[in-house]
Amino acid sequence: MDGQDFAEQVAGVAALADQVRRDLYSYVISRQNPVSRDQAAAGIGVPRHTAKFHLDKLVEAGLLDRDFQRLSGRTGPGAGRPSKLYRRSDRQVSVSLPPRRYDLAAELLANAVENSIQTSMPVLPSLQAAAGERGGILAVQALTAQDPACSPAATVTAACAVLADHGYEPHQDGGSITFANCPFDALARVHTRLVCGMNLALLEAFARGLADNSITARLDPAAARCCVVLDIQ
Repeated sequence: MDGQDFAEQVAGVAALADQVRRDLYSYVISRQNPVSRDQAAAGIGVPRHTAKFHLDKLVEAGLLDRDFQRLSGRTGPGAGRPSKLYRRSDRQVSVSLPPRRYDLAAELLANAVENSIQTSMPVLPSLQAAAGERGGILAVQALTAQDPACSPAATVTAACAVLADHGYEPHQDGGSITFANCPFDALARVHTRLVCGMNLALLEAFARGLADNSITARLDPAAARCCVVLDIQ
């Protein structure tokens, strides 16, 4: 999640800090069909103008979508103006501090299981392959974000930027990059060998994908940081 995504997610959560807004959101998502302002206002017992204000704020925050429809069902002249109807948006809002990427872990694990079923490959090698593929994709992102003729130092900077967007919180200290945060923390605590192996496979492939062989990954567990360290040649 980059800075802009983080700001948008926080704004979406902040929109629900107001009690009336929370009640309206809960009412709208509990209905099978989109609801009008009048229905929402009556549903939580607030004036129509209050409901209008907060419903539109929820639309601005991306939590609700707004449609227009004639509730009478009539069309043509004399049918009246369409009403604004509100429904839950498709946007998913989730903020975790520190950043976690359990969605990525779930995706890699699901891909590994599916591939294992299809090819009879054991699940663990399949998971490492899935993680390696994603690491290669992240390396391409890092290379794309920089000048092709850039220095090794610029490659390290670009690599750190991509990994920061994925929640690793990288810190360069001399000839190594450590990560202050594990994006898979809760899973790694319970399934340490499985998840740390997946993480190592991802970061090994990421380092290889940077092309100049100046960065390598190794497993080096320590308290209060990610289990993988990147060494800079």
